[in-house]
Amino acid sequence: MKVTTAALPLLPLFQRLLPGLPGLPAIPGLPALPGLSEVAALPGRLTGLSLNLLKASALEAAILAGHLLLYPSGIIQERRPAQTLRPTDSGDPQPSPPPLRLPVPTSPPVVLLHGFIDNRSVFLLLRRSLAQHGRHEIESLNYSPLTCDIRTAAELLGRHIEEICERTGSERVDVVGHSLGGLIARYYVQCLGGDLRVRTLVTLGTPHAGTKVVPLANAHPIVRQMRPGSAVIEELTRPAPGCRTRFVSFWSDLDHVMDPLETACLDHPDLSVQNVRVSGIGHLALPVHPTVATGIRQALDTAGPEPETDSESEPGTRTRTGTGTGTGTGTGKHSGGLTIA
Repeated sequence: MKVTTAALPLLPLFQRLLPGLPGLPAIPGLPALPGLSEVAALPGRLTGLSLNLLKASALEAAILAGHLLLYPSGIIQERRPAQTLRPTDSGDPQPSPPPLRLPVPTSPPVVLLHGFIDNRSVFLLLRRSLAQHGRHEIESLNYSPLTCDIRTAAELLGRHIEEICERTGSERVDVVGHSLGGLIARYYVQCLGGDLRVRTLVTLGTPHAGTKVVPLANAHPIVRQMRPGSAVIEELTRPAPGCRTRFVSFWSDLDHVMDPLETACLDHPDLSVQNVRVSGIGHLALPVHPTVATGIRQALDTAGPEPETDSESEPGTRTRTGTGTGTGTGTGKHSGGLTIA
């Protein structure tokens, strides 16, 4: 399942070293050898190759290797607390009464949603970082690798969030979505009324405007939905007045799964958005790098004012919490920034 994506961390390096391989002229007197002149120019390109790109490519390869080892551990869904049985006077076991709910913590639960052909194991380090800094209600949702529709996955996410809210007593949750996971969460918020439940949505390398990378992957329906101009992307560009959710979008200048790079920036006039540029790492590093984890914690801890309830609004309308991109701590499509040394 990972074979088709194994070379992705090295694509930026190859593209810089050997651009334009197809269609190269043949050498006189020799059979056409596509790419021969590019190979001859390779030493010169190596000299001028960006050190940051080399470091990012090496880091992506290392992360991929580690993730392949952890992948089996995240295939099975997280276990939920089991309901205990207690004997009755007649001797028949009956469900124990639900335990008393503790006071709702000031920080809402955090839901983690992985990307395409992945599972919850990708969030191992981020989950540990959040727990060490006071987030004790953290849950990951695995959607099936056979999922072929973003809308269906968004409905599943909605049911999962409703169950979490009922179990924890919290009215809202925070969501962190990597790549496709961020797009699924955004669809739930904008198109399925999920803004009533999601306080903050953090996206990591999510193709908000669609990505054109790896055209051959169009054979998969959900990849076609992530292309620019798809029906799902068009739905997300529609007006969303009164959306209560605050968005924080992390995007990297070396993320070559995003084509163009700026597609990972969220630009919508009706949404409260902060875009955070990350420099020096690629796509796979976004959910595992400690500097990004710090940025995510800060984003989740910077809670905006609670929105008004529907009872305070006119029937059929929802209170608007922000307009344009750049609300929050930064402004514009490229507000904020993290540099990975």
